[in-house]
Amino acid sequence: MPNHLQAETKNKHPRGLYILFFTELWERFGYYLMLGIFSLYMIDTVQNGGMGFSPEKKSDIYGTYLGLVYLTPFIGGLLADRVLGYRKSIIIGGLLMACGYIGLSMPGTQFFYISLLLIILGNGFFKPNISTLVGNLYNDDRFRANKDSGYNIFYMGINIGAFVCNFVAAYMRNNLGWGWAFGAAGVGMIIGVLTFISGSKHLVAADIKKPAQKEDMSLAKIFGLVLLPMVVFGVLGFLLPTHFLGHTIFGTPSNDAFLFGCIPVIIFYTSLWSRAAPEDKNGIGALLAVFFCVIIFWAVFHQNGDALTIWAKDYTNREMPAALGNAADKIGMAQHATYNPDQIAGTYYSNLPAAQRPEPGKSLLLYSTELYQSINPFWVVVLTPVVVGIWGMLRRRKKEPSTPAKIAIGLFVTGLSALVMVAAVSATQIGDEKASSWWLIMSYCVISFGELCLSPMGLSLVSKLSPPRLTSLLMGGWFLSTSVGNKLSGMLSGLWEGFDNKAHFFLMNFGLCVGATLLLLMLIKWLNKVMLEKGLK
Repeated sequence: MPNHLQAETKNKHPRGLYILFFTELWERFGYYLMLGIFSLYMIDTVQNGGMGFSPEKKSDIYGTYLGLVYLTPFIGGLLADRVLGYRKSIIIGGLLMACGYIGLSMPGTQFFYISLLLIILGNGFFKPNISTLVGNLYNDDRFRANKDSGYNIFYMGINIGAFVCNFVAAYMRNNLGWGWAFGAAGVGMIIGVLTFISGSKHLVAADIKKPAQKEDMSLAKIFGLVLLPMVVFGVLGFLLPTHFLGHTIFGTPSNDAFLFGCIPVIIFYTSLWSRAAPEDKNGIGALLAVFFCVIIFWAVFHQNGDALTIWAKDYTNREMPAALGNAADKIGMAQHATYNPDQIAGTYYSNLPAAQRPEPGKSLLLYSTELYQSINPFWVVVLTPVVVGIWGMLRRRKKEPSTPAKIAIGLFVTGLSALVMVAAVSATQIGDEKASSWWLIMSYCVISFGELCLSPMGLSLVSKLSPPRLTSLLMGGWFLSTSVGNKLSGMLSGLWEGFDNKAHFFLMNFGLCVGATLLLLMLIKWLNKVMLEKGLK
């Protein structure tokens, strides 16, 4: 037996997992660095180096970007399964994203939109295929039983990168400007690609292209019957409602275009189930049902980059303690908010009690808003050992929930995080005072627990139930549900300004999560039956 295989037999996890762990860490460093400052950059003034967009336009672009960045994995997964293989697809995707982040560092709307397109295409090649490689590593009988915990470990890498990046973003944009912050995201992505290439030898066995079967649609048909109609439907959705109805259907032309464009892709995945061989039909059907239910999770979860970022910016007490503020100021990690009594509308001081304001012309030192984006990944890193330990303890007692049941738990807990924010609004007169940072910290704690129950388990479920030749394509289906949910997150965040009582906004999120949880619980008996038919839990 080769030495590297002898070493792996002593471990619970394959060595390739750690290569993917660090690759994803650096990729997510770049992705979440960009996402953490994206909304802030769009609403900042042109004089300060921002885009100068309105809050409504910002939310529209935010949701459309997040929707498209997780729609393209359908294409990237398909090409990897049939043509490119997983490793080559990941390298192509990483390089495209690096170019996109660096492009965002250049001023002007032309660079802005072209760069977003590069990131959207790059994520399509990268995201489904690295997640598929993780699952393929556990096809080895030595590691098969540890697949769920393997995905939890992989997920920790995602969140270490997401935690660290916001400190880099704050330093770069406070001291050097927006462009340097986006450039740092590009450097992180390049490090991720180099890490992946350096450990590629440990992934060879997991990178196997699967030939299409007679019941599978050919690439030519998929491009002709799915991708081309997707573009056509998107264009029609953008143009027709306002032309014939005089108004949009889902709020903005881009919302209409995105949701109409998803229709051919959804039809394709439905036909994938209807045309499947009998031994594959139940597994694909179960996955599609779960994909539908978790759309709401992503719709609520990804408001962290929009509605919750605005909550942190406008309604949260971000003042640093004196000692910490002075130290942070020396290393360029604090924001200065100068008090001008004649110009407080729209500034940090607009809802800060007079007693807490400094003398005119003086400044308060504030935590940079993007640092609040590190709270969620912090909790994920802290809670991952706890969640893995809970599942392990229940497994030893033969009481571990099935993977679909874990996902249902995650959905419900996500709803509870919205109730924390309802309490924050109820406990604070947000028009006249700032809310404590602890409300956001605790809300992120709750949603992070729900995320750990749901997101890595969803990746694991796709790996377990997919026919081997369709794993990356169905991983693209998981990201399609993420895509639709992300677009909805932008649509929901766009409603923020319309809620005079912000508690009602968060109650809406809670109600959506409860509804999705109830739907999944109605399906849980059938889903567990499908798992048992395949000898899984």
